[in-house]
Amino acid sequence: MKIAAYNYRDFDEAKYFEQFGKQYNVEIVPIRETPTPENASLAKDCEGVSVITTPITEDIIKVWKDMGVKHISTRTIGYDHVDVAAAKKYGLAVSNVTYSTGSVADYTVMLILMALRRMKSIIKRAEGMDYSLNGNIGREIGDLTIGVVGTGKIGTHVIRNLSGFGCRILAYDPFENEEAKEYAAYCSLTELMEQSDVITFHTPATESSFHMVNAESLASMKDGVVIINTARGSIIDTPAFIDALESGKVGAAALDVIENELGIYYGDYKYQVLGHREMAILKDLPNVLMLPHMAFYTENAVSDMVEHSISHIVNRDGNVC
Repeated sequence: MKIAAYNYRDFDEAKYFEQFGKQYNVEIVPIRETPTPENASLAKDCEGVSVITTPITEDIIKVWKDMGVKHISTRTIGYDHVDVAAAKKYGLAVSNVTYSTGSVADYTVMLILMALRRMKSIIKRAEGMDYSLNGNIGREIGDLTIGVVGTGKIGTHVIRNLSGFGCRILAYDPFENEEAKEYAAYCSLTELMEQSDVITFHTPATESSFHMVNAESLASMKDGVVIINTARGSIIDTPAFIDALESGKVGAAALDVIENELGIYYGDYKYQVLGHREMAILKDLPNVLMLPHMAFYTENAVSDMVEHSISHIVNRDGNVC
């Protein structure tokens, strides 16, 4: 069996593709470019293709179908970059992966602490040899109420991490998790937004989560609320969020994701115009940590992503369709 690996990265993924290619007895066809209609034919005679968070459109999928591809496996948890309807139309299975939950969960707690302790301001001042205290006073997490939206594997891991800080933890999810109940109190989304000092999001990009943070929900939150998003950018209505940051309604934010980021991360765009005005605004606000979708990025997670992508194709495990 052959598997075409698009966006194949020599510096971190190659050793895992070699290791798990041998383990699952498959030939890996490394393709370092992003999938396009022009290079889709490079997957000829491959059982499946392994991709990342780049647009997988119908015109690409059609070529893959013609080349004999039967399975699209994204090496990511999210799959909103894949035209699932087109894949179903052409009879291709689509699967996503799971990976070490500690990667995102640990990063989330780091971001909460950095936002509460004003680390962006402290670091930027220190770089200019400004070691003054004024304006850099922080808050202690143990005195606060932390709201966790989404209690799947990652959200529950975040709750478990937070339990050691002595803070009050609220949780919201349509499907309650017994492990999360050991450390957090479930409540409605409205109650969570009204009562939390910090809100962190761990929900997938769905119709129900789209713009969950909007002008109305922001107005219901505490003044000075801290928002953490390591999930998906579409959860936040970005223009409304910028207004709330500028007015002081939102006291601080740490964002690993943003709306319309697809096609931007993970490239080097120094001295180029990105054409993403909201990203430029958020990046320059002193109380916003704007990060390039790196929460997942650990050795454990990359190994899991590669192995699970390969195994889903080998086992014909179509998780999505």
